[in-house]
Amino acid sequence: MVIIPVMRKTLSFAVVHFLVAFTVGWLLTGSLVLGGALALVEPLANTLAFHFHEKAWQRWGSGKALRSAS
Repeated sequence: MVIIPVMRKTLSFAVVHFLVAFTVGWLLTGSLVLGGALALVEPLANTLAFHFHEKAWQRWGSGKALRSAS
């Protein structure tokens, strides 16, 4: 299977992200199960947070709302 270079980098980062989340969860809780659960749930939470961040950024982050108010 051929994966374009950008996708390879994305997949590589996903693996690193999972391993970091798992390791931090494991070290904080002492539990492999909780570390694994955190590693699975944390990216989902970040995805949802990113979605709402993008919506807020589109509305207020570009400065359009500030410029139109003045």
